[in-house]
Amino acid sequence: MSEFGRNLPTQEIEEDIKALQLESYEDSAMDISEDGGPCKDVNRDNADGGDFVMVKAVDAMRESLGNPDAMDKDQASTVNSVAGGHDQHNEAVGVEAKESYHPDDVEGSLRKRHLNAVFIGHVDAGKSTIGGQTLFLSGQVDERTIQKYEKEAKDKSRESWYMAYIMDTNEEERVKGKTVEVGRAHFETETTRFTILDAPGHKSYVPNMISGASQADIGVLVISARKGEFETGYEKGGQTREHVQLAKTLGVSKLIVVVNKMDEPTVKWAKERFDEIKLKMEAFLKSSGYNVKKDVQFLPISGLLGTNMKTRADPSICPWWDGKCLFEVLDSIEVTMRDPSGPIRMPIIDKFKDMGTVVMGKIESGTITDGDNLLIMPNKVQVKVVAIFCDEDKVRRAGPGENLRVRVSGIEEEDIVTGFVLCSIARPIPAVSEFVALLQILELVDNAIFCAGYKAVLHIHAVVEECEIVELMQQIDPKTKKPMKRKPLFVKQGACVVCRVQVNNLICIEKFSDFAQLGRFTLRTEGRTVAVGKVTDIPNSSDHM
Repeated sequence: MSEFGRNLPTQEIEEDIKALQLESYEDSAMDISEDGGPCKDVNRDNADGGDFVMVKAVDAMRESLGNPDAMDKDQASTVNSVAGGHDQHNEAVGVEAKESYHPDDVEGSLRKRHLNAVFIGHVDAGKSTIGGQTLFLSGQVDERTIQKYEKEAKDKSRESWYMAYIMDTNEEERVKGKTVEVGRAHFETETTRFTILDAPGHKSYVPNMISGASQADIGVLVISARKGEFETGYEKGGQTREHVQLAKTLGVSKLIVVVNKMDEPTVKWAKERFDEIKLKMEAFLKSSGYNVKKDVQFLPISGLLGTNMKTRADPSICPWWDGKCLFEVLDSIEVTMRDPSGPIRMPIIDKFKDMGTVVMGKIESGTITDGDNLLIMPNKVQVKVVAIFCDEDKVRRAGPGENLRVRVSGIEEEDIVTGFVLCSIARPIPAVSEFVALLQILELVDNAIFCAGYKAVLHIHAVVEECEIVELMQQIDPKTKKPMKRKPLFVKQGACVVCRVQVNNLICIEKFSDFAQLGRFTLRTEGRTVAVGKVTDIPNSSDHM
């Protein structure tokens, strides 16, 4: 075994601790880009089934591949789709979008910046309703479709759910009133193209929520103002807390906290209720690592009625609010741009056959151009880019932050696994089965002891893989933030420790200091998030390939 990472300088470890959920985005010099890839079942034989819930990783991206002329008006207006059986879906979907294009048109279509916004929060806070209302107000869904959903919801005696039907498209979600998979939809403002990622709020579907948050540039934390509902989500065990902690760990540096259901009879747009929620959340967000003054914005809304979303709330409804509406906040939010000239990194979230092999993912770095020769890691297969699709358009090139479908030649679809990475030949991503990480232990199931031999499920960008802690190298003193002299045999809940992590299969990762969005991860077991961490050192990848 190599000796990498055994003697880590004290200064580096101090910087690592600051960057690991303990400081805000601006305070971490290494946190240069706030995005990861989605997490999705990779069907490993030895995987923990509880954490490998199938997610809707490609829903609206796939629907956008279809022929617009063959869709009815309702289908064309609703940009969200259901992720079902992959084989059936792949046969039904075509990739031929707008094959003819002009360079000027391409530049125009991609001139606006693109942001992924994930909607997170406790179950029944109103995330899907707000997502549906956003699409309706931005003109993505027509009145006829809304009327159809309204009738459908009324027939189910669920009159207030009709807006959520825009995002929750499968029957299971509509019957239960709970989002299960990550819904995806698109809308535009004057300056920005947004992709909405509607994450499930139920604790059973946290792995799906991770897949949404890991793709996001910004987060919209939805909180219910209804009496009793905020308290349930905020208390220990509530998903409001876990979602905030996961979002920060997964690189969501900017947060919009929308206090929803302000029109509810128990609230009636009361300023006192809004201030009460804001006060409690500010303290918790600060303890989770957010700089509340710089990174967080609060605003009251009604997702069902659309109040204070596209236009500011009428003074007759909410006389005490003189701030921005949701669309204005989304439009004005600033995020650090990624490097378009850096090495190409695109974690693959799905693949299918259509006139060749098509891979899907989000570019985390670099620019992909039609005709490029690239590498798919970790299997080291060289491929050529045949076509690039962004939303419904075929484009010649695409930069970081874009959600793409890339048709490649030189590899078969069955040779690609979710979590593989499309990268530059000159600067390939490391492929390893072992790495050193700095871990913050959040919660151990049944007060277990964290020691060598501890097993969990690793979520890092699009990879979901079973892992084992093979060595505890250094424990960090919580007071001095410096490594202790004595090597630990075990640590308990709340500890911060440098350890060596091993996985059964080669995975593509980067050091956090080099590439933040491909170097941060979570560890989960038995349906709970037990630790968050970041990669601090990796061996020479050639030793493991």
